[in-house]
Amino acid sequence: MLNIGTNAPDFALPDQNGEIRRLSDFSGQRVILYFYSKDMTSGCSKQACGFAELYPHFREKGAVVIGVSKDTVASHKKFEEKYSLPFILLSDPELDVIKTYDVWQEKMNYGKPTMGVVRTTYLIENGKITKAFGKVKAADNPAQMLQELG
Repeated sequence: MLNIGTNAPDFALPDQNGEIRRLSDFSGQRVILYFYSKDMTSGCSKQACGFAELYPHFREKGAVVIGVSKDTVASHKKFEEKYSLPFILLSDPELDVIKTYDVWQEKMNYGKPTMGVVRTTYLIENGKITKAFGKVKAADNPAQMLQELG
């Protein structure tokens, strides 16, 4: 996980519509950047739906929500459509941004060590990481982040 106070690394990844998005595109806005493991899974769906439900409140507070996983653009599009997600989903199949943000780590899966995305959420303000939460609880994370915005 990256440290609070460090500059948030910029990136360029395709969203669920194939449009290239950069962190720098959101200069002047607060960005909730969350990393999750897989579209359509139980925990990831709960987290995404929580962000969707609270999205108008995030916008009122001047924040955008961006989810990142290694899923494809097509998978993200299906995920967006199934749950009517109003925010950006970025596709990182090469794990470039996932590794840059230090969320690709060893995890235990059914007693075996495997590499995967550790559910992590960053709050980025003026290009700096102001909050960082690792191993977040999927269902609780959206409300937690809304509270962090004050």
